[in-house]
Amino acid sequence: MIEEQPAQELETKHWPSEIRYISEEKRLEIDFDNGTAFSYSAELLRVESPSAEVQGHGPGQKQTLPGRRHVGIMGIEPVGNYAVKIKFDDLHDTGIFSWQYLYKLGENQEEIWAEYLNALETKGLSRDP
Repeated sequence: MIEEQPAQELETKHWPSEIRYISEEKRLEIDFDNGTAFSYSAELLRVESPSAEVQGHGPGQKQTLPGRRHVGIMGIEPVGNYAVKIKFDDLHDTGIFSWQYLYKLGENQEEIWAEYLNALETKGLSRDP
């Protein structure tokens, strides 16, 4: 899980230099200005959306979303110069993905994915619809 940080640590350190959505693979690829590149499945982005629907309104309120194995992305819109809003084909579109959030998600995606799969199993849920 990506923890909230104090306001002084929210400054963007790494900016995207290129963003690509590969629709056939349902993957978003982002190259950052420091040479780091990440590839995110649409499913990961959906289940880790920074929206209140997923993250809740405070610590310990994060939801485990089942049935998102086949989710895709319908649109990606810039939000100022600091983030993107992703519209998923399950019609979720309230998460604002900051560059910092996407960078941290990329850095930690193996651990985050493992935690998600474990949460599904613990709760008797499935990735399939």
